[in-house]
Amino acid sequence: MSHQLPPLRCTRCHTEFPVQSLVWHCPCGGVLDVADFGARLPARSELATRPATLWRYAEALPVPELAEVSLGEGMTPVVPAVGLPDARVKLEFLSPTLSFKDRGAVMLATLAKLLGVRRLIADSSGNAGTALSAYAARIGVPCEIYVPASTSPGKLGQMRAHGADVHLVEGNREDAARAAKAAAEAPDASYASHMFHPYFLHGTKTFAFELWEQGMPETVVLPVGHGTLLLGAYLGFQELLAQQLIPRLPVIIGVQSANCGPLAAAADAGSPSPAVITPVPTRAEGIAIAEPARGEAILAAVAATGGTILGVTDDQVHTARAELAASGFYVEPTSAVCWAAIQAARTGTAPASPAWATATPHLTGPLTLALSGAGLKSPN
Repeated sequence: MSHQLPPLRCTRCHTEFPVQSLVWHCPCGGVLDVADFGARLPARSELATRPATLWRYAEALPVPELAEVSLGEGMTPVVPAVGLPDARVKLEFLSPTLSFKDRGAVMLATLAKLLGVRRLIADSSGNAGTALSAYAARIGVPCEIYVPASTSPGKLGQMRAHGADVHLVEGNREDAARAAKAAAEAPDASYASHMFHPYFLHGTKTFAFELWEQGMPETVVLPVGHGTLLLGAYLGFQELLAQQLIPRLPVIIGVQSANCGPLAAAADAGSPSPAVITPVPTRAEGIAIAEPARGEAILAAVAATGGTILGVTDDQVHTARAELAASGFYVEPTSAVCWAAIQAARTGTAPASPAWATATPHLTGPLTLALSGAGLKSPN
């Protein structure tokens, strides 16, 4: 099918930009969304004839499938959680580069291929960088990734294996982002930012479409840093609801590390904006984001579903990761935050707070959680 690449629109001042301009943010400081895109999902009878990749939803995606770019991403399995008969696990760590970030990275790489981009630059805590490195290698475009110097060696090795030029930045995740943005000012560079470029979210929304096919849950539990999986899932659920393919939005519960939880702190305070925090190092490095680019949108999304954002401790994450491994799922610590939250609610060890009071009824009923990244990325 033919595609017309939809433009971008500022969420603050509503200025529109052609996607060919490679603009990634509005001069007014607002973030961008995809404008006027009429996503449509095919009938289930038609889907049954299509390959088990995210490209089965071609009519709902902003770019066309290019065979030379795809790695077969999407349609990750959903399996029962051991010991919890009403809980299911979606195995996002079985994606080609071992994290859900492949869903969005293939959108950005396909767009880069269509637009003739000559150099890709991104910042990452690890998984977005490994995904973009792999897809940049597929299209033969040089790729530079800026990461905190503390990033797990497994993720650094994966990026370098794909041929990326990896820049280690002293400091935290926000320092890496600032370095990448400065480098992206070069005239031949494109800032392929998973948190700023809205085409990325149209890749991660396929997580929601797959759950529609695999069995729509009452509650979805997701790790949250910049929120690219959560916001993508929310977008997908909204599109399903708009087409009357589901009767209601599932409740979305996001989980952060308590050591770096600006959204969890905001949810507890009833604030629509992320809290200003001083981040502390955490085992859950993949969501150690003190200043989420779309923080207000994340908080609004979970509130619209009746959900909230929670924080869990590093000790809870360590225990949860071990429990998941004992049941057959070897995931990185970031992935274990969801299991930690579910176990805290079900064992009565959750703290007394407004956010936990909202979440606990949903965490103790039927749900699906995402395991977002593989254990070999952060084996320690």
